[in-house]
Amino acid sequence: MEQTIEQKLKALYELQTIHTKIDKIRQVRGELPMEVADLEDDVAGLETRIQKIKNELDDLEDEIVTRKNLIKDAQANIKKYEAQLNDVKNNREYDAISKEIEIQGLDIQVSEKKIREYGYEIASKTTIFEKAQADLDARRADLEAKKEELGTITAETEKDETELTAQAERAQQNIEERLLTAYTRLRKNAKNGLAVVTIQRDSCSGCFNQIPPQRQSDIRQRKKIIVCEHCGRILVDEVMALEEEQAN
Repeated sequence: MEQTIEQKLKALYELQTIHTKIDKIRQVRGELPMEVADLEDDVAGLETRIQKIKNELDDLEDEIVTRKNLIKDAQANIKKYEAQLNDVKNNREYDAISKEIEIQGLDIQVSEKKIREYGYEIASKTTIFEKAQADLDARRADLEAKKEELGTITAETEKDETELTAQAERAQQNIEERLLTAYTRLRKNAKNGLAVVTIQRDSCSGCFNQIPPQRQSDIRQRKKIIVCEHCGRILVDEVMALEEEQAN
């Protein structure tokens, strides 16, 4: 059976009323889901950074061990060459062995210089590591607090939201596809999610622009679907709004 215009308007306003209740529940949660997601990203980023610094510190420690081993090898070679000096038969052999001792000594100096550089780098990176770890601990604490807050609010509102969502799905079945498409588009484009609004103080309660008296009269007659000339929202009269409130 074909719906009357009045029935169509009532169905649209009923759906809007349900969606407004859902919107209010989600407003209570506010920015919390986004804040939780941002903090999770921060934590993941800091964990990656800390692991990178830790790997760099491990590599520097390995480099120091390698350099210390090179120094030990060079010192052993120097002792070996110094012992050989006692058995040289001519100046050429003496000069060759002395040159090897000098090279080993230079290698020791280079390794000692590198060890000092690695030490400075380790100290610098350790400071950065400790700062990043402190930041991570703080972010994790913030994340846990926000998750707990979100969990509490979600637990308090989840049942109501589920029931209202089911009501909205049932209400949509009473609205023809063309009107439902227009309604959905209006809701998406409206900042406050209002696609169907009432007359309040001779004005559209969506954009607050004045509605001419004749147009108000047409809206109250409920003989055609009328939209606001300024914002495009569907308009219903205040009596219909009151009837909807009393019905709920």
